[in-house]
Amino acid sequence: MFEPWGVLVILIVCPLLGGLPLIAWITYALTRKQLSQVGTKNISVSAAFYHGGRFVGILAVLSEALKGVAAVLLTRVFFPEGSSWELIALITLVIGRYWIGRGAGTTNVVWGFVVHDPLVAIFVSFFAGITFTILQSRKVVKFGVLLLFPLFVIILHISDFPRMLAAIALAGLMGWIYTKIPDDMNLPAQEAQAESQAMLEFLRGDRAMVSLEEELDAAIVGEKAATLSQIKRWGYPVPKGWVLAPIDDPDLLTEFLQPSELSPLVVRSSAIGEDSEHSSAAGQYETVLNVTSPEALQSAIAQVQASYNHPSAVQYRRDRGLNDTAMAVLIQQQVQSVYSGVAFSRDPITQQGDAIIIEALPGSPTQVVSGKVTPEQYRAFVIETENSSSVQLEGQGRVPQALIKQVAYLAYRLEKRYHGTPQDIEWSYDGQTLWVLQSRPITTLLPIWTRKIAAEVIPGVIHPLTWSINRPLTCGVWGDFFTLVLGDRALGLDFNETATLHYSRAYFNASLLGDIFIRMGLPPESLEFLTRGAKLSKPSLQSTWENLPGLGKLLRRELSLEKDFKEDYHKRFIPGLSQLAQEDIDNLEPAKLLIRIDFILELLRHGTYYSILAPLSAAVRQAIFRVKDGQIDNSVTPEVAALRSLSALATDAKQVLLEFEPQRVFEQLKQTPEGEKILREFDELLQDYGYLSEVGTDISVPTWRENPQMIKQMFVQLMQGNEPQSGAKDAINSIFAGKRKRGFVQRRVDIKGRVTEVYSRLLAELRWSFLALEKIWLKSGLLKKTGDIFFLEFDEVRRLIAGDDSRLIEELDELVESRRSQFVQDSEIIQVPLLVYGNTPPHPLAPSELYSDQILQGIGASQGQAEGRVKVLRNLQDVPDIDRDTILVVPYTDSGWAPLLLRAGGLIAEVGGRLSHGAIVAREYGIPAVMDVQGATWLLQDGQRVRIDGSRGIVELSNDLRPE
Repeated sequence: MFEPWGVLVILIVCPLLGGLPLIAWITYALTRKQLSQVGTKNISVSAAFYHGGRFVGILAVLSEALKGVAAVLLTRVFFPEGSSWELIALITLVIGRYWIGRGAGTTNVVWGFVVHDPLVAIFVSFFAGITFTILQSRKVVKFGVLLLFPLFVIILHISDFPRMLAAIALAGLMGWIYTKIPDDMNLPAQEAQAESQAMLEFLRGDRAMVSLEEELDAAIVGEKAATLSQIKRWGYPVPKGWVLAPIDDPDLLTEFLQPSELSPLVVRSSAIGEDSEHSSAAGQYETVLNVTSPEALQSAIAQVQASYNHPSAVQYRRDRGLNDTAMAVLIQQQVQSVYSGVAFSRDPITQQGDAIIIEALPGSPTQVVSGKVTPEQYRAFVIETENSSSVQLEGQGRVPQALIKQVAYLAYRLEKRYHGTPQDIEWSYDGQTLWVLQSRPITTLLPIWTRKIAAEVIPGVIHPLTWSINRPLTCGVWGDFFTLVLGDRALGLDFNETATLHYSRAYFNASLLGDIFIRMGLPPESLEFLTRGAKLSKPSLQSTWENLPGLGKLLRRELSLEKDFKEDYHKRFIPGLSQLAQEDIDNLEPAKLLIRIDFILELLRHGTYYSILAPLSAAVRQAIFRVKDGQIDNSVTPEVAALRSLSALATDAKQVLLEFEPQRVFEQLKQTPEGEKILREFDELLQDYGYLSEVGTDISVPTWRENPQMIKQMFVQLMQGNEPQSGAKDAINSIFAGKRKRGFVQRRVDIKGRVTEVYSRLLAELRWSFLALEKIWLKSGLLKKTGDIFFLEFDEVRRLIAGDDSRLIEELDELVESRRSQFVQDSEIIQVPLLVYGNTPPHPLAPSELYSDQILQGIGASQGQAEGRVKVLRNLQDVPDIDRDTILVVPYTDSGWAPLLLRAGGLIAEVGGRLSHGAIVAREYGIPAVMDVQGATWLLQDGQRVRIDGSRGIVELSNDLRPE
């Protein structure tokens, strides 16, 4: 009876016991220091000694020792003494100590094992003591013990298989934890509490022999050494090397390395902050080559260390606000270079495009970076598809083309490893191996701004008024989500910097978002996964665990989304929209209109929360339950509902007008009672969906109610054509497959559709309020032209209504005209770059055609294949005649574009993913669609014949440009 309860105690009580933050409580009570915010941020015995001093450290040892002893004694209440369950209790204790208590659990295991098996503990301690005395290597001892104690258990208890297995599992768990968690013992001893320094310096016996084979902390050894160790552990060739910390005595390392003429060394700097995203410090510190003797090595180390205090280096750090810290020294085997150089994974001059810039020369890499010799320069493009990759090269010289292509692919892969951060790579080739000598971020290309997601959220060229309203709404809600998860770790993050305008288009800060997602324990590309279905890499388990409370709060928000939205829908949104609809805005004074605008913005603040959470929730659920796109019913989405109504009305109209003239359809309908009924229904449809527009999130764009011409044109085209393809019916029929799993996703999709309706209605009301205000100001002469109000920012509108800013009023005409001119200039830029590097990007270059075999790659968003003639449509000003032979090529697909897809044979869009408006409508009507085809409106031409595959995301080109 007792054993099952014992198992429950081991599995539940022991992890909780391990997770008790006794060390943190003791340290805070005696020193007021929070270990989670200092040093390595681990709550460990070594951290207590380091930051709290000897007395705090001793108490920490006692507290953790008691935990280990308690776990073993507690197990003996239920199981016999010396059973394997005692080791299992220590395993669960360590798991709780690591996952909850943020420590390694070494002290727990040591003292718990002493009680469990004193004989094995004595043997292991004896050998460990001898090993440390001889080798002075804490690392060797730490991992050696993990081999010794299970070995002794096997020798002494050969017949107890469960016990042997538990000992091996415990050793494996401890070894894994040691590779994942940094140790405060590695921090500089001179910065520790005074009474602990002597002990720490003794225990840090292996510091003088740290090699690039280990996982290094940039906060201790600098970015250069830490990055090279990381690249080496990823499997890339990096010359063997060792790191000398600032306080380490170089004598041991000098005696060990013994450089010679046959085995020369290079001595390099690795300062904290050097080669980081904030500063490169390129050329600020010394590098000494061809070190061939111990004496020369001693001198080179001293020379490199002294360069840290060189006046130019000191001034460099001051100019960038960097703190003065000590500098580590990196010693590496010197590569005997046949060819060498540098590679930039992105062009640092043009700051755009996919070109990899490579500079190379025969001989040493110092020739290239010295600036004294002009290197050969090459431009390379890596083209990677699902099944193959190739490198296109521009430039010729003495360096073999095959080597340059290898360097280009190396740069391409390293940039991907660093989540798209452009890399400046120093390389060398010795005739056999391509070595990585250095890799650092190109600081002038940071931050990275991406248009991939922003182009769907708010596409097209954006007016100042629209941006001044959308940016704080969107950034504010995202900031709330991030703060909810991160808590105190959100301090120092400026969420207003998550978005900006370049070329009057919206871009998101990919660098900042990546940093936020890493802090949250999520992969940097999480946002693209949630919004566009991109591939997701494995998240950091430790960081995810640290953020588990915040992620739990976010999960609770997701689970209560339906209930919360329904409550707000009935208590907030419906009453608010009813109030707005009843107001006669044409008779409101500016002050009253401002009150109305503020009321709408308050509703939009709540609406923005749902407009972000609902699509993300639907995307995550769809990925988890693996529900196919075709199994989802999007009929609640406003544009889908509007198209269905329009299609049904066109069918009824064809029955009334058996024969009609396309230019006179509406006149002919007026001639019969049945036709007048159709017209009344058409007007009702415009009333119901008149809030939609070409760009649903841009209040500067006229709504359908204001500009019904396009809907009328589509209505006539529907009357002229056939019914939509049967793909819609097939998709709807497939909805009933996997009903239960689909239900979890469908409910979120339905909420997403209703949120879109509410949000779009509110934005339309906001637009109409500003138009009413503009009408007053045009009449008074404050504004000169229709549309001027959209070239003001909202704060300026507010100040103009208040009437107390005379300077703004005086400069208003000039301000509006300047912004209008810039807007027009930016509007003429047909192709803006997908990625922008830095805060001041140059004028965009025309994209190069970098596609091989006449194939464009995108995201498959609606299955099926189609072949037809291209029609490039960059806006909706002039809607062309469309039939099933038309393959529409558009820059984006907001709700206003949806009616065009009723008649098209296929869709190609420059941006977007599986969840974008165009993809949803294309699936609804069985039309193949390929999204995210970069440069499509520039590369493809009207009349060109193409074949698209909406399943694989492939567009096959033809050189036949002759229209049929």
